[in-house]
Amino acid sequence: MNKVITRTCIVTRKALSREEMFRVVKTPNHEIKIDSSYKVQGRGCYLTKDKDIILLGKKRAVIERHLKVSDCQAIYDELLKLL
Repeated sequence: MNKVITRTCIVTRKALSREEMFRVVKTPNHEIKIDSSYKVQGRGCYLTKDKDIILLGKKRAVIERHLKVSDCQAIYDELLKLL
């Protein structure tokens, strides 16, 4: 029997299965990328796959605060394209 892996969205603070979320990772080389395999090493955060939540996260700059980086506008745009 498989366990359902849950993670917490950094915008809504709701726990959902990780398949319902995007994972954004800051790699050890300080690159910011979207991790579709959920296996890339580095500091990660999860956002729910919902347009309104991604836009709210962009407005509040949650990825920047969580991963301690300066600019992630391209990541938000890429997440919106993946929906």
